[in-house]
Amino acid sequence: MIRPIDAYYERQEEPAKSCMLFLRMHIAAMHPEITEEWKYGMPFFYLQGKMFCYLWIHKKYRQPYIGIVDGAKVDHPDLLHEKRARMKILLIDPQKEIPVHTINQLLRTLIGDK
Repeated sequence: MIRPIDAYYERQEEPAKSCMLFLRMHIAAMHPEITEEWKYGMPFFYLQGKMFCYLWIHKKYRQPYIGIVDGAKVDHPDLLHEKRARMKILLIDPQKEIPVHTINQLLRTLIGDK
């Protein structure tokens, strides 16, 4: 039986699906204490047992994004705050090259705070 988290990724349409699968593997590899869990009906990543980030598709832009749980603590021009109090998001255009350097920079900053 397929896990809900795996089913979520499988039902995404290309090119978002490939982009999200890459992000899934990349985020998990950023730190040995990052774990992936199915929480609130979406794929969440935890660092040392605390919510760290998640992957989702933006309803308006129809693009994958990384939701940064403590995004309010990070000042970066590529992060969108929108109407979220605590979180910010990094939109990823699946039609373009994934901004790995930016992702690494943001996640390393957050990992350093843990």
